[in-house]
Amino acid sequence: MPLRFPARAAALGLSALLTACGALPAKPTDAASSALADTADTPLARATAPLLKAHPRLTGLYPLERGRDALLTRLALAMVAQKTLDVQYYIWHDDLTGRLMMSKLLEAADRGVRVRLLLDDVGANADDELLLALSAHPNIEIRLFNPAANRNWRALSALLDLSRMNQRMHNKALIADHSAVIVGGRNIGDEYFEANEEVDFSDLDVLCIGPVVPQVARSFDLFWNHKLAVPVKLFYPERKLDGMLDALRIEYGKQLQADRASDYLRELERQATAARVRAVQLPFYWGRARALYDEPDKADPEEDATLLAERLTPVAQKTRRELAIVSPYFVPGDGGTAWMTNLVKSGVEVKVLTNSLAATDVAAVHAGYARYREPLVEAGVKVFEWKPDPQPGQAQGLVRGAKRSGGSGFGSGAGFRGSSRASLHSKAFVFDRRHVFIGSLNLDPRSIELNTEIGVLFESELLGQRMAAQFDRLVQQDAYALRLEHGDLRWHDGADGQDYEADPKSSGWRRFTVWLMSLLPIESQL
Repeated sequence: MPLRFPARAAALGLSALLTACGALPAKPTDAASSALADTADTPLARATAPLLKAHPRLTGLYPLERGRDALLTRLALAMVAQKTLDVQYYIWHDDLTGRLMMSKLLEAADRGVRVRLLLDDVGANADDELLLALSAHPNIEIRLFNPAANRNWRALSALLDLSRMNQRMHNKALIADHSAVIVGGRNIGDEYFEANEEVDFSDLDVLCIGPVVPQVARSFDLFWNHKLAVPVKLFYPERKLDGMLDALRIEYGKQLQADRASDYLRELERQATAARVRAVQLPFYWGRARALYDEPDKADPEEDATLLAERLTPVAQKTRRELAIVSPYFVPGDGGTAWMTNLVKSGVEVKVLTNSLAATDVAAVHAGYARYREPLVEAGVKVFEWKPDPQPGQAQGLVRGAKRSGGSGFGSGAGFRGSSRASLHSKAFVFDRRHVFIGSLNLDPRSIELNTEIGVLFESELLGQRMAAQFDRLVQQDAYALRLEHGDLRWHDGADGQDYEADPKSSGWRRFTVWLMSLLPIESQL
């Protein structure tokens, strides 16, 4: 008798564990949709038409380095769109900038714009109640990519279905009226747009017009119509949505009205970027471009899915003089280390910029990277690590004629609120100062093998030369140069000439923790 209750409880617990995973709801047969390409009569298409006519078959690319400019450009595209907004993100925080972006999508839907919002379920970790309220709008549909099947036990459901849930959609893209697109490294959240008091991500996006836009749109459609892109409403078939959207409008109004007292929004309102974007009066670089992206079946061993890395390989193999890599999460592995070593032996100057231990926001990734520092430096690869407190005003922006008050030159600088720590988040590759790849791809096992990624490969000697020169200026002031002295690693600060014998500005406990993590067999997941 005493054992009966524990046994029953154990049985019930086991049953809950086994059913928590569950199955994803089946999408209806009419769930597929595609990009709206008939947008020639929209203001955005009309504004870009003269530029595209003057540059036939070329793509116009405008780098978005500053966080506030990157946010303003997104807001402007949402405000000018007349027919369609396709939006795809890994992370979308419900903070100041996240609410501001979502409110602009809602306003666009009120104008009759079709809004398709695709979020990674794990990365966004969004409140289903919020998503359901937005989905109540007849012009908004929200889908979750590769979601946890059980919405009440999401963490447990993900754990029990780890083989599927381990792949994430790391893509970032916003497409307006099939005429302009933003791709790059930024998610939606305060830390990406200079609005976080604790940390400021130095990041990089590009605004593109021209032939690359429908290529990104095709990528979006692949993901949107995939079996793992599940409309959030299908998880709650019995849920009545009446009144939810009206309540959300009231809540957004209160929050944004209160937030308007902040220095950040007051500064945003003074910017002219939004008007310049709406009028498409931006100093674009012009060149041939291709959207490179993983297909959504990337992690399925039974599917023949083309991978971004495979599409980028031919350009990498043709590099003869110089390769500059900016990757905040950098775990090259034995294969990547051998590849870079062979490039150096063939006469290519290889330069890498990644986060220092003090700057990184993911210590486990740094643990995976640290073991490759000495072999890379010994092989002649020039390795630089981003400081947690880069000097303001050192690097000039990529945008011609831009005036900057600070920042990396590969992303946002010191935020309006004076963030206490900077962390590199830009992802860029410059091949022979001619071909540039900017997107969401990190040089680590997770990006290469597991997560899906997207970016733009752009051919422009002007942009390539400027980015390469800017890389060199940047690392002199805002990064530590790694060296080997008598077999020991040293960090050199080019700004003040100081040398460090251990990871600069990191506590002994943090260094010990990273060393401990480096002993774990988790590199394939980093």
